[in-house]
Amino acid sequence: MGIKISILGCGWLGLPLAKSLLSKDYEVKGSTTSESKLEVLKNAEISPFQIQLDEHQIIGNIEDFLKETDVLVIDIPPGLRKETSTSNEMTFVNKIKTLIPFIEKSDIQKVIFVSSTSVYGDSFPIVEITEETKPNPDTESGKQLVIAETILQSNPHFKTMVIRFGGLLGEDRHPVKFLAGRTNVENPNAPVNMIQREDCIGVIEEILKQVQNNNWEWNQSFNAVAPQHPTRKAYYHKKADILNLPLPTFVEDSESKGKIISSVKVETILGYSFQKEI
Repeated sequence: MGIKISILGCGWLGLPLAKSLLSKDYEVKGSTTSESKLEVLKNAEISPFQIQLDEHQIIGNIEDFLKETDVLVIDIPPGLRKETSTSNEMTFVNKIKTLIPFIEKSDIQKVIFVSSTSVYGDSFPIVEITEETKPNPDTESGKQLVIAETILQSNPHFKTMVIRFGGLLGEDRHPVKFLAGRTNVENPNAPVNMIQREDCIGVIEEILKQVQNNNWEWNQSFNAVAPQHPTRKAYYHKKADILNLPLPTFVEDSESKGKIISSVKVETILGYSFQKEI
């Protein structure tokens, strides 16, 4: 293909994405904050860069990382918790603001920003969410993701595709392990909105196929969540049984709040079919 991709953040999703893209003849650069992980990238034939985004500076050779890149994939989690004392500080937003001038100076014309369905808050009653729904985040990370999305998509120097993934699942990652045996878990009847890592990669690759399509509208957003939406109670009890973990117990005496994220746009506009059930 000859398309050159730089993945900022070769972590849980970024590293297997990079490996998959290499197998499809993309040229791939990857970044990590860890010196020890440079060898992992190199051994996978990913061109390795150690880059650390801070609020007011970037440590590492960001210029060469962005050089001769067709598409930049930004896959760095906000890493914010709403109970932290610094929750009102725009930590993640400032990191994105620090990065943008370097993108502007490069030849990059297209950006893929990995976001989250946490930009949509939970509601009562539970409603279906589409890309037309106005974000209304109720967590600090969700609030900062919305601002970062807006900053990137409003920049005139490049076009940004936003992908909002649901809860991320993989062989080594499942939230039931955190909930197992817990008591008083809230919202038993709220629908789950999750996606397997293989489908995250599949959605990104489907978007990358449109890089050279001049008729494709890049400044848009996609919600990417598997089409199954069982209730939290049914889902986590089933998964705990399968993994032989103690069942979580739920608070049953109050109405559940939540949301149902629709992936119809991914399935129709991108033509993507989800490969793995949650």
